[in-house]
Amino acid sequence: MKRIAILLIITIIICTLLYTTSKTEEASSEEKIVVAASIMPQKEFIEAVGGDKVKVIVMVPPGADPHTYEPQPGQLRELSKAKIYFQIGSGIEFEKTWMERLKELNPNMKIVNCSEGIKLMKEDPHVWTSPRNAIIIVKNIYKSLTEEDPIHKDYYAKNMEKYISQLKKLDEQFNQTLTGKQNKKILVYHPAWTYLCRDYNIEQITIEKEGKEPSPQALAKIIQEAKKNNIKIIIVSPQSNKQSAQTIADEINAKIVIIDPLAENYIENMQKMLQTLKSI
Repeated sequence: MKRIAILLIITIIICTLLYTTSKTEEASSEEKIVVAASIMPQKEFIEAVGGDKVKVIVMVPPGADPHTYEPQPGQLRELSKAKIYFQIGSGIEFEKTWMERLKELNPNMKIVNCSEGIKLMKEDPHVWTSPRNAIIIVKNIYKSLTEEDPIHKDYYAKNMEKYISQLKKLDEQFNQTLTGKQNKKILVYHPAWTYLCRDYNIEQITIEKEGKEPSPQALAKIIQEAKKNNIKIIIVSPQSNKQSAQTIADEINAKIVIIDPLAENYIENMQKMLQTLKSI
């Protein structure tokens, strides 16, 4: 009788262990992949593909300037858990300053260049501001997530296709809006829209040059060119000094439109840019 009782206890313990192991494996399989990215637009791209399978850490938070931002201790602690770092890879100042240090902090973290396959222009790191480039970036993200988590490949593929269809629609809307327009010149404070201008045959006139405010002579020249081309809108990012833009706006009777190239809500933000371009 005593022997039967012992066998019964052993059986219960084994069943309990098997059940606990099963539950642990199940929980582990549903655990989110921690990934990191440099800027907020990437967050939408990654979450669009990764859905509820990923947790995204963004190093440069909303409102911060990638030229000067320094990661906080809490961000660096979170980064130590990341499996993948999605580097924008186009030469933004944050990555030029911090990328090597971030690699040292988490040497097991896989580094993915989101700009792979894009023809880069040295004068502008804002590679994501063209929907056509965004499509390439999203495909690079998909490739890396499936390599890290092949069991959910079909899930990522379905998400990617759905999001890319939205980007293709956006691309077509830009084409339709700008095809046939006679005035294709825009006035911007910070030269953040070079890729958009290249892909849709627009000319970007910039107020800021190499991160510096314009001289009085340069300002006068910009005002003259804006008047000549009947420019009535000045596009300014929220991180910029708006004083020079306001001076020009007053001179040419133009409206200042604030559009953030670093906004998280990428498609919504690009729709705002699209509506702005309709009025040029």
